[in-house]
Amino acid sequence: MLLVDADPIIFRRRQPAVIRKGLRCAYFWARSEVTLGVRFGAFTLDAPARQLLDGSRPIHLSPKAFDLLALLVQRRPAAMSKLDIHRQLWPDTFVTDGSLAVLVAEIRAALGDNVRQPVFMRTLHRFGYAFVGPVVETVTRADATIRAAQCWLASGNERARLEPGDNVVGRDPLASIRVGLDPAADLRIDAAGISRRHALVVVAEEAVTLHDLSSKNGTFVNEVRATRPVLLNDGEQIRLGSVSLQFRRVTDVSATKTQEVAHEQTSTVEGKRTP
Repeated sequence: MLLVDADPIIFRRRQPAVIRKGLRCAYFWARSEVTLGVRFGAFTLDAPARQLLDGSRPIHLSPKAFDLLALLVQRRPAAMSKLDIHRQLWPDTFVTDGSLAVLVAEIRAALGDNVRQPVFMRTLHRFGYAFVGPVVETVTRADATIRAAQCWLASGNERARLEPGDNVVGRDPLASIRVGLDPAADLRIDAAGISRRHALVVVAEEAVTLHDLSSKNGTFVNEVRATRPVLLNDGEQIRLGSVSLQFRRVTDVSATKTQEVAHEQTSTVEGKRTP
């Protein structure tokens, strides 16, 4: 909800059209300051932009399939009945359950989900569907880069910085963090056992998650295989195939110092002390 301070001095003697224009400008400012999206696995869903990404690659969905995916993600983790879905997607049209099943199959194909062992889309027989994948909500603000934590992957004396957003790790020359012994690599270490696109590290303002990208030799965190997205904490041990890495994260030091100074100033005022 957007709260606008309707100061009578500001709005006094203004025409209604001018007032409406001012409110629209305030609403646009609020919308442009914060952009919301969700990440699950290697995918990013931006409902307002009607875009689904696999890493940085756009994934095509039919309009109704996109609407269904966005609806189930919005209602997660609750299950939706087929009747409720019909009312949302086809409010004035009668369609059979077969049409809904076609959309679900399209979404599963796009996400690479397995109907027998679902990671994202769960079928509740004789009832409906639910989105069950772990979701990370993303918030992008104008000063997000300033507040973002500094993160990197390290191996011995080698380290590579993780940028805000998606970081693909692997041997592929186009990977965000390229691993190998050639001079162009970001981590100059032996990449034996690492796939071309081995893993994805998603750096968001509120959390950092690790995702395996169907690698041949697996992705592990503290020697536990990552079959689902894993939340990373500072110092976690990551293994890509046979290659061991360490995840490091340092929060914004300047913000911490600002809080400490503010606390000290507050204590000084309360205690009526002078420097």
